[in-house]
Amino acid sequence: MSENDNLHEADGNKELKSTETPQTTESSTTESEPISEDIKTTVDETVTEDATEVVEEITEEVNETAEPITENIKDEVELTEDSKEPEVASTKKTDAHVEEIDESNAEDAEDEENAERHTLESKDYHSMSMEQLSIELEQLIENHKVQNIKSQVEEIKSEFNSKFDALLDEKKEEFLSEGGNEIDFYYSSPVKKQFNNVFKTYRNNLGAYYKQRENNLKDNLDNRLQIIEKIKGLVNDEENINTTYKTFKDLQEQWRNAGPIPRDRYNNAWNSYHHNVEVFYDVLHLNRDLRDLDFKHNLEQKLKIIERAEELAADNNINRSFRELQVLHKMWKEELGPVSREHRDEVWERFSNATKTIHDKRQGYYADLDKGREKNLEVKEEIISRIIAISNDTSNAHNAWQKKIKSIEVLREEFFKAGKVPQKVNEATWSKFKDAVRNFNRQKNNFYKNLKKDQYDNLEKKKALIQIALDNKDNEDLAATTPLMKKIQGDWKKIGHVPRKDSDKIWKQFKGACNAYFDRLNSQRDEANKELMVAYEQKNILLKEVNDLELSGDSKKDIVTIKEKIAAWKAIGHVPSNKRYIDGKFNKALDGLFGKLDMDRAKLEMIKFENKLENLAQPGDTRALDNEQNFIRKKIGEIKGEIIQLENNMQFFSNVDENNPLVKEVFKNVDKHKKNLSIWEDKLRKIKSMY
Repeated sequence: MSENDNLHEADGNKELKSTETPQTTESSTTESEPISEDIKTTVDETVTEDATEVVEEITEEVNETAEPITENIKDEVELTEDSKEPEVASTKKTDAHVEEIDESNAEDAEDEENAERHTLESKDYHSMSMEQLSIELEQLIENHKVQNIKSQVEEIKSEFNSKFDALLDEKKEEFLSEGGNEIDFYYSSPVKKQFNNVFKTYRNNLGAYYKQRENNLKDNLDNRLQIIEKIKGLVNDEENINTTYKTFKDLQEQWRNAGPIPRDRYNNAWNSYHHNVEVFYDVLHLNRDLRDLDFKHNLEQKLKIIERAEELAADNNINRSFRELQVLHKMWKEELGPVSREHRDEVWERFSNATKTIHDKRQGYYADLDKGREKNLEVKEEIISRIIAISNDTSNAHNAWQKKIKSIEVLREEFFKAGKVPQKVNEATWSKFKDAVRNFNRQKNNFYKNLKKDQYDNLEKKKALIQIALDNKDNEDLAATTPLMKKIQGDWKKIGHVPRKDSDKIWKQFKGACNAYFDRLNSQRDEANKELMVAYEQKNILLKEVNDLELSGDSKKDIVTIKEKIAAWKAIGHVPSNKRYIDGKFNKALDGLFGKLDMDRAKLEMIKFENKLENLAQPGDTRALDNEQNFIRKKIGEIKGEIIQLENNMQFFSNVDENNPLVKEVFKNVDKHKKNLSIWEDKLRKIKSMY
C-alpha cells in the first residue's frame, strides 16, 4: 500500500471496515501458551559435525562429476519483464485461509513494530461522547506507534463525525426556528476544533512515518532481489560443491538479515526465494547426503510446527490461536527451507488443513458476532419507537416538554450504549434514529417559539426588579436594604428566560445596580475595619524586613532573630479577611530563612509548625485546626504503613549479608521513615494542646 493510499484512508474517505478481536468468554483471559523452543530452532544453525565431514570428503569439482542441468529445470525459472523475478508455478494451492495469514504477515513484515496492532484494544467508541472520542484519539497518538492505530483512528473519526453531524442538524433547526436564514447559519464547536487539531497531528505523524520508511523498504527489496539472483546463479556454478554449498548458506543468512520490504512485494519475494532454494536443492543431487541432512532437519521442524498448529486448531481461544498461527506461518516461510519432494505436498497439506480449521472457526465467530448484533438492532429499533412515541405526545405544557426533553436525552444515551448493529443495516438504523430525533427537535422548537409571549412577560418582571435595585442602590439603611437586595437577586434567577436580544442588556443593568450597592456596603465595612487595615500595613512593612533579612551564619543567633520576627508578626494581630493572603507570603519568607539554617531538621520543622498553628487558630472557630489534625493523622497512618511494608520486605533478606547494598538501602529507608514518624507525632501532640 502506497503512502498516498494510507493517507487517503487516514482521512476517513474510504468506507469504514471496523475490525474486531474475537475472544471466547470461556478462555479470553488465558495467556497464550509459549511456542515450543524446538519449533523455534531455525535452519541456519551451524552444520552438524556429520554434515561437515561429508563436505570435507567431497573433493571433486561439480563440472567433473555433475550431470548437465536439464532444460526443464532452467525453464521453471522465467523472469517477468518488469520485476525480473521468477514466476513460480507452485504446486501448492493458495486458499483464502492461507492468503489471510500471508497478507497479515506481509503487513507485519514492513515494520517489526507493526505486530502491536493485533493486540491493541478497540474500545466501544460508539458509546463515547465527542469529548471522550477526542481524548481517546489523543491518547492513542501519544501512547502508540502511528502505524498501528489506523483501525482505531478510522473508527473514532467515523463515530465523531456522525455525532457532530447530528449536533449540527439540531443547532441548525434551532437557528431556523428562531427566524434565522439558512444561508446565515454557522456553528462552531470547541470540541470539533480540538478533534481536528488532534487528527491533523495523526495525519502529519503518519505521513512522516511513511516517508521515512519508504526508502528503507525499497533498498531492502533491491538487496533481497539481488540475493535471489545470486542463488539462481549457483545452479550453474562450476566450482567445488563444498564452496558452492557454503556460498548458498551464506546467501541464506544474508536473506534472513536483509530487513523489511514493502508488503505488496512480500509474498512474491518469499515465493521466488523459496522456489530458487528448492531448485538449488533439486540440482544438488550429487551430494545427496548433504542435501538430505538439510531436508531431514527442515522436515523435523515443520512437523513440530504442524503439531502445534493442530493443537491450536483444537483451542477455543480464537484470538490466541490465530495470532500464534501467524507466527508459525512466518517461521515456516522465513526460517525453514524445503523438505524432500516426496514429503512437500504431504506436510503442506497437513499445515494448510490446520490453518483452514482455525480460519473457519474465526469466520464462525464473526457470523455469531453478527447474530449478537441482531439483538442490538432490536434494542435500537425499540429506542427509536419510543422517541417517535414521545414526539407524538400532545402534552404542550412547559413542564411536560422539559420532561420529554430529558427523556429524549436518556434515550439518546441508551441508543449509543446499545452496541453496534450488523454492518448491512448500520446506515439505515442511524438515519432512522436521526430522523426521529430531528422530528422531536422540530416540535420542541415550534413549541418554544410560541412561548415568546411568556418570555416578554418575564422581561417585564425583570425590568421591575431592575427598578427596585436602582431605587435602593444608594439607600443608607443597610440593615433593611441588604436583605432586600439579596432577595431580588434570588427572584431574578427564578423568573426564567427573556428574549435573547434583551438578555444581555437587562442583565448588565441589574448587575450594575446590585454591584453599586454591595461595593458601597463593602467600602463602609472597610471603614469600620480600619484597625485591621492598619495591621495589614504593618505586616507589609514587617514582611519586607523579613525578605531583606541577612542571617549571620550562627544558627543559635539566627533562630532567635527569626523567632523575634515571628513574635512581632503575631503581635500585630489580624488583618481583613480579604487580605489574609499576606500570612502565606510571610510563611513563605520564613521557609526561605529556615532553609538557610544549619540545625536539626526536627527542631526546624516544629518551629515552622508552631508558627503555622498560630495562623490557623481563630477565636471560636476550630475548623482549620481540625482539618490540620486530620491531615497529620492521615500522614502518620501512611508512614506507619510504609514502615510495616519495608519491614515485611526485610524478611526476604533473612539469609542475605547485612552489608549487601540492597539490604543496607532497606534499613536506611526504615530509619528515614521512623524519623519522619517521630516528627509527625510531635506535631500531633502539639496541635492537640491548642484546643
